[in-house]
Amino acid sequence: MTEQLIHYVDEMDSPLGRLTIVATDHGVCHIHFGELKTSIATLNAWLKKHGRKGELTHCMETIRPIREQLEDYFSGKRATFDLPLDLCGTIFQKKVWNALKNIGYGKTKSYKEIAQEIGAPKAVRAVGGANNKNPIPIIIPCHRVIGSNGNMVGYGGGLDKKEILLSLEGVIQKIS
Repeated sequence: MTEQLIHYVDEMDSPLGRLTIVATDHGVCHIHFGELKTSIATLNAWLKKHGRKGELTHCMETIRPIREQLEDYFSGKRATFDLPLDLCGTIFQKKVWNALKNIGYGKTKSYKEIAQEIGAPKAVRAVGGANNKNPIPIIIPCHRVIGSNGNMVGYGGGLDKKEILLSLEGVIQKIS
């Protein structure tokens, strides 16, 4: 079933580069690494894949609270987010994403630990797949998931961005 929603969009600068933020009246639904003009095709494909009709509408006012909380996070003034979320995903993905929200600022967990927490201890690879499909990185902190050996592995935005986020939270020393 296709749902007709207005998808508000705006951009912001961050230590990770330009971010494109998408939200509905229900909450933030997507954060894309990159500027809007180069993200349009990807965002439209994401909307279509998740059965959402409607166009992206530029609206600074709707995106403002999301942008402000992200700015506070990047400046070290915020460790948690209290924004409504409008998640699109499978039941399993949402279970993983909810578990990710419980990883505290400056903490990490392994894919294996997340699999155990959601009651699917053999689903480590599936947890990695769900982590990779997280539509709201940073706010749903998929960057806090590491390999069982403690190494940084996999991040949809690239390991360089994961390193910046973990460094910002004091988990690792920034590698120059």
